[in-house]
Amino acid sequence: MDIKKLIGEMTLEEKAGLCSGADFWHTKTVERLGIPAAMVSDGPHGLRKQDEKSDHLGVNDSIKAVCFPTACATASSFDRELLTSLGAALGEECQAENVSVILGPAVNIKRSPLCGRNFEYFSEDPYLAAQMAGSHIKGVQSKQVGTSLKHFLANNQEHRRMTSDSVIDERTLREIYLAAFEGAVKSAKPWTVMCSYNKINGTYASENRRYLTDILRDEWGFDGYVMSDWGAVNDRVAGVQAGLDLEMPSSDGINDAFLVEAVKEGKLKEEVLDQAAARILNIADRYLKNRKPDAKWDKDAHHDLARKMEGECAVLLKNEEILPLTDSDEVAFIGYFADQPRYQGGGSSHINSTRVESAVEAARDKRAIYAQGYEIDADQINSALLEEAVEAAKKVKTAVIFAGLPDSFESEGYDRTHMAMPECQNTLIEAVAAVQPNTVVVLHNGSPVEMPWIDKVKGVLEAYLGGQAVGGAIVDILYGQVNPSGKLAETFPRKLEDNPSYLYYGGEKDVTEYREGVFVGYRYYDKKHMEVLFPFGYGLSYTTFEYSNMKADKLTMKDDDTVTVSLDVTNTGKVKGKEVVQIYVEAPESQVIRPVRELREFTKVELEPGETKTVSFKLGKRAFSYYHMELKDWFAETGTYLIHAASSSRDLRQKINVKVESTVKEPVVYNLNSIIGDILSDPDAADIIKPLIDRYKKGNALGNSDGEAAKSAITQQMDDAMFRYMPLRQILSFAPQVSSVKEMQELVARINEKK
Repeated sequence: MDIKKLIGEMTLEEKAGLCSGADFWHTKTVERLGIPAAMVSDGPHGLRKQDEKSDHLGVNDSIKAVCFPTACATASSFDRELLTSLGAALGEECQAENVSVILGPAVNIKRSPLCGRNFEYFSEDPYLAAQMAGSHIKGVQSKQVGTSLKHFLANNQEHRRMTSDSVIDERTLREIYLAAFEGAVKSAKPWTVMCSYNKINGTYASENRRYLTDILRDEWGFDGYVMSDWGAVNDRVAGVQAGLDLEMPSSDGINDAFLVEAVKEGKLKEEVLDQAAARILNIADRYLKNRKPDAKWDKDAHHDLARKMEGECAVLLKNEEILPLTDSDEVAFIGYFADQPRYQGGGSSHINSTRVESAVEAARDKRAIYAQGYEIDADQINSALLEEAVEAAKKVKTAVIFAGLPDSFESEGYDRTHMAMPECQNTLIEAVAAVQPNTVVVLHNGSPVEMPWIDKVKGVLEAYLGGQAVGGAIVDILYGQVNPSGKLAETFPRKLEDNPSYLYYGGEKDVTEYREGVFVGYRYYDKKHMEVLFPFGYGLSYTTFEYSNMKADKLTMKDDDTVTVSLDVTNTGKVKGKEVVQIYVEAPESQVIRPVRELREFTKVELEPGETKTVSFKLGKRAFSYYHMELKDWFAETGTYLIHAASSSRDLRQKINVKVESTVKEPVVYNLNSIIGDILSDPDAADIIKPLIDRYKKGNALGNSDGEAAKSAITQQMDDAMFRYMPLRQILSFAPQVSSVKEMQELVARINEKK
């Protein structure tokens, strides 16, 4: 496809038309020039292909496809290769179904457990989210099918999501919310990016040039096209000018006409419209050149992959020597979800699954009985079902309760109002645990829940929303065919009120202030030394691991260099298992407010009993940096940093000190309001200002209070503190005889010249 030539031959109306959908799922054709339509389809954990008359929110059925574990589960694998295999499977399905772009992955940060769409998002940590998303993208695009990284930007709630304004300071945007997208864009180069509905600091995402062009394209090098979320366009002309190329779905020509009119009236340059059309054609051409019309996909193989994936994702939260079960154990599977599992979320990612495998079905060859336990349609205690479950629990060695959140509790379109599970389920767990000391709870949910019964059960397995094969995967783990290796990609607080965004989440009307700043998730809980139910990165195994021999290839480095750290990991247990080694960096000498420590690398390593492997990690400037508002760049302060090797954010196993020397000077401009202590801590400035300070100390009111020759230790401490935090101008107030405004201004000018 000669895109430049085609653009030159298109009419203004055709170019404008190409920049909006023909219907819900297709781009427009230009038949006279041989430009075909391209189809996009919802994802990201399964192919939700619908015809052009279907909806976007999952009300109507799509084609039959395999539902893989959702992002809340897959992120807990901490396994880049697993996410790549998921992407490759989705790419195969897209090729077979002639879908050019699958919408996803969704990389928005889990700011609060309440977000109704958290099941579709990866993590509270931007580095983990970026790594999982990047691996997913690489897998899909290895099959020459595009992805659409979404929802750009700061879409962290469903409440009033189409009009809400996310008010966020620049440092928080850079370190948390932009960082997740940045890592994925730079490492995996998605073909498309989808903008969100909301505003960011007053401007709709769909017409926000700073993010769509200045940052996404100019800073990060994105070279695909930007599409709108469905119906996210506010002002179409402003959107094209900002860098929004494709409007979805069709506006029935209304917005196309606005573009044509704007060009004719000189309000929009035609070359800007040409550029948008060219970007869309570039991606369409990339897909068409690599189209595999004979492509097929194996539904059974992909179902098996979904089961394998969930086995890597589920997180063992508690195990008091009760798991794994043995085939000879008499077990009661209790709970509606044991027979009818909740395995995916609601809304635009809802998959019409090829089949669904329940735990009851998967355990048909075990010594297991089933009792429903609770109803799913209403949070009401059914006395008959409760009594049946309690009686079943009394008859067996172990009771396994399958519980969690019903579909109505979390979905695209609305947020949760609390973190509680249905009371009928909590009552069931309490009643069963009262008669059966060997009780395990398996959770099916898309985000954290409160667990008032946690001390009354011996085991808890977090399945999340584990895809259509979740039942088989959970039985594999319960009976030890699979050793659990998932780690939490989000913190489970003890109660909702502990969450850092609690006071501000949802906002007032259409304004949501992100007042917690960079302190999202574990960054907040660790800074506050707050008890949590389960920390970020946490997860148990049926074996144990020991960390040792941590080393660094250098102990001193410039900030533009890299350091490689390594350590040995040993399986000290009796069964094969996988451990997620997490690398956190701490800046104890920092002069700015920073999280205690932050995840900067990780890897998943498989070990036989007694086996030791060495794992290594390369850390560069970004691992030691925070975003400097004045520099408008990442800045690593000179100082000693602690590098931790950990099994969770709170299980720190090994550490090493590395000294980093900054090659960048902070931009400092002094004036008469500058603090004396800050000036004296700057060697260049201290030399210039020292004579004035010495004169002041000899005879000013604070330096010789009431003429006393000696002062008490407390008085001296007070004087020193007051002096250290005085602005320079106050010397004139306390000791006007030692200087003048003119002299001080001259000194400040000399300091700034030297800087």
